[in-house]
Amino acid sequence: MATLLTLIVLILSVIAHEVAHGYAANSLGDPTARLAGRLTLNPLPHIDLMGSIILPALLVFTQSPIMFGWAKPVPYNPYNLRNQRWGETLVAIAGSATNLLLAVIFGLVVRYSTAFGLDAAALSFAATIAFINLFLGLFNLIPFPPLDGFTALRSALPWHLSSGLLKMEQQLRNAGAMSLLLFLFVFSYVFAGPFFNLVLWIFGLITGATP
Repeated sequence: MATLLTLIVLILSVIAHEVAHGYAANSLGDPTARLAGRLTLNPLPHIDLMGSIILPALLVFTQSPIMFGWAKPVPYNPYNLRNQRWGETLVAIAGSATNLLLAVIFGLVVRYSTAFGLDAAALSFAATIAFINLFLGLFNLIPFPPLDGFTALRSALPWHLSSGLLKMEQQLRNAGAMSLLLFLFVFSYVFAGPFFNLVLWIFGLITGATP
């Protein structure tokens, strides 16, 4: 039951991440996601079979230290954004910002669980939401394409510096999910330990507990 609950939280957190991109783009002048019906928390329009179901299930049921997945990318047109200098950067970081906000909110619920009168099950549920969203938020800020951290970095740099990164991003995107899976493989065996410890440390700072 706890494993299934973790999977559900992971899927919904990934979807919230994508919806946040759409809301950010819409607020900055691009209605593409809204017109496509993607500004909804209804999971059905967002689910990607591999990124939203298969990969998260494998990670959760194998007790992987990585909690990751993706939904169908919310469409947006950067040329519609009113702020052409920083608009794409703001859209890129909106997903991680939403995950981190959820992590802080539910982390504080854990910290002050006694005041809220939470039982053990509710406390565990809040901790799961906080930890997964903290992991997703920080992971997506890694500056490697197609993660949002790379898009934010590339769009924030002056054109003469970002053009080379754009070409690199396009090449990796052409490889589809394989580039991300390769990155996840390398990350798992090289960087997962230190990153996981960082997430645990921040989780402890917010909640005063360990997951």
